[in-house]
Amino acid sequence: MLKLDISDNAEQLGTKAGTLAAKKIKETIKEKGFANIILATGASQFETLRQLVTDKDIDWSRVSMFHLDEYIGLPVTHKASFRKYLTERFIQKVSPLKAVYLIDGEKDPAAECNRLNTIISQHPVDVALVGIGENGHLAFNDPPADFKTDIPYIIVELDEPCRTQQLNEGWFKTFDEVPKQAISMSVKQILKSGVIICSVPDQRKAVAVKNSIEQDISHLFPASILQSHPGCTFFLDQQSASLLSQNP
Repeated sequence: MLKLDISDNAEQLGTKAGTLAAKKIKETIKEKGFANIILATGASQFETLRQLVTDKDIDWSRVSMFHLDEYIGLPVTHKASFRKYLTERFIQKVSPLKAVYLIDGEKDPAAECNRLNTIISQHPVDVALVGIGENGHLAFNDPPADFKTDIPYIIVELDEPCRTQQLNEGWFKTFDEVPKQAISMSVKQILKSGVIICSVPDQRKAVAVKNSIEQDISHLFPASILQSHPGCTFFLDQQSASLLSQNP
């Protein structure tokens, strides 16, 4: 059953989400000897990652990291590159990791998907950190999202609301700069994760949060599929939870 945790603000949200992520990673390492994780990027993850990297009790040398998505054709030096984001906000702060599997959007997309699909098929994911977009997307699976494909990483087209969000968050100078395609982890692959921690702060996500939690599961509200996951917790703040019919 979907769990909701509502904080007063984004900082408190991130502290709680990051603390839970650390707890689950340590439990997995104790049980299995290693852990495979997925990390999300973007503004919604700032505080969660800030908290996660402060945990000094995680043996990161036993952790393999994947991430959700990356723009096609965007240089790693661009400030919107998710490889750059994760390198600066996570990898450099916790290294050495057991393994890092970054999506290279500058390589041939089909070949890169094939490479990653082979790797992740051998690494069942224990803990996934995700967010949702203003359009309700999960990773870069914009509506109407593909709920059926079993392929772990796929090439997707980014819709106008998604690209507008990236512009408004300050990652790009103009709308035309925002790439039209990305490599994204598929919905089914995300759902294979043992634990899913979904961090969603900010008023501009309130409609998407309401649709994801209160609408029936639908590919028109991609993140609504998280309702079907037995180990998912939505971490919200008062702003992102403001439109929910019942605010615990």
